[in-house]
Amino acid sequence: MAALDPERRAATVERTAREPRGTFLVAESGGEVVGFVHYGAPSEYPAVAERELSALYVRASWYGTGLAQALLEAVLIPGKSCSLWVFEQNPRARAFYSKYGFVPDGTARAERFATTTEIRMVRPAVECRS
Repeated sequence: MAALDPERRAATVERTAREPRGTFLVAESGGEVVGFVHYGAPSEYPAVAERELSALYVRASWYGTGLAQALLEAVLIPGKSCSLWVFEQNPRARAFYSKYGFVPDGTARAERFATTTEIRMVRPAVECRS
């Protein structure tokens, strides 16, 4: 996280808010934003999945409450695949996504806002069990 450029990242978030593509879900508590998720159609061509998770954030004070799980589950649709990019050096996030069936597909790239590497994780389409 120390490698992130806050000014560049803030400009991107502002641009995204002005020209939204995809869906934002926001979690609030007491009038304060405590987490959010952003997802939508794949941003890459050819697409490796039917849906792309582009951001999931939960305030540290909400870790372990189930909020991240609830936000992720709002994105995942039975029968549809999903992809995401995660910092290669973020074992906590990688482990979290692995619990929901995401696996690295061997693709890596330089992160656009920091001097670090991201890897792509993909969750195949999973059917509902009755």
